[in-house]
Amino acid sequence: MLHLNLNTVLLKVLRTDMEERFERTALLLGEDAVERLKKAHVCIFGVGGVGGYVLEGLVRCGVGKFTLIDNDTVSASNINRQIIATHSTVGMQKVEAGKARVLDINPQAIVRTWPVFYTPETADQFDFTQYDYIVDAIDLVSCKLDLVETARRLGIPLIMALGTGNKLDASAFQVADISKTTICPLARVMRKELKKRGINHMKVVFTTEEALKPVGAEEEAAAEAAPTEHGRQQEHQNPLAEVAAPAVVIAVPTRNIGEICGALRCQKRHISPPCF
Repeated sequence: MLHLNLNTVLLKVLRTDMEERFERTALLLGEDAVERLKKAHVCIFGVGGVGGYVLEGLVRCGVGKFTLIDNDTVSASNINRQIIATHSTVGMQKVEAGKARVLDINPQAIVRTWPVFYTPETADQFDFTQYDYIVDAIDLVSCKLDLVETARRLGIPLIMALGTGNKLDASAFQVADISKTTICPLARVMRKELKKRGINHMKVVFTTEEALKPVGAEEEAAAEAAPTEHGRQQEHQNPLAEVAAPAVVIAVPTRNIGEICGALRCQKRHISPPCF
């Protein structure tokens, strides 16, 4: 009887803690929205500068289940801009550092980690049908293209992060259809390659700011200026842009609660999924 009472008390404490943790979100979005977020499953491909902040924002908004995919480890050079990078996490797999951060914010969250890079060759390792929303925060163009095609085929909403390197103006980021993007070299390549694949529309986050030339790196910048179908240039990143881009990404799945939770149900019932 004592054991049962202790369990009951513990459950009440956890429930109260959960309610208090997201009470400000509930005031903004409503209790029903918070419940739907708690049940939502978001997959984040790439847990670096953009992906790490997206993860942080979504768990603090109340998303209850995550799949994290990245095979990189935290290095000291990440500390200037990546939220998962601290002195205590240097050397850790980024997905494990991300998981630890999620559980420190919401111990009741469910986090699955995959320490692999997403490529067309590794795509069959993932059961996409369990994801309610996909965040593309990976770098390689060939991998982004495959991810978009897979998400589109299965009717899963996806938002794509484009180039953030060599940028300082946080106010220049915006959400748009990829057909409306300008300035960004990565967006130009993605538009061209997606069009070849019969995909003319895709929700993206991009910046209208022209890339800055790194100080003392004119020759390097010129040599690495244009991304190709197989990859993108090495970029010199800063925390202002790295925070601004995911802040915009976070708002999209969080604000459109119906989209984040409805896509998989629609796909299972063989009806048109929400607009990308």
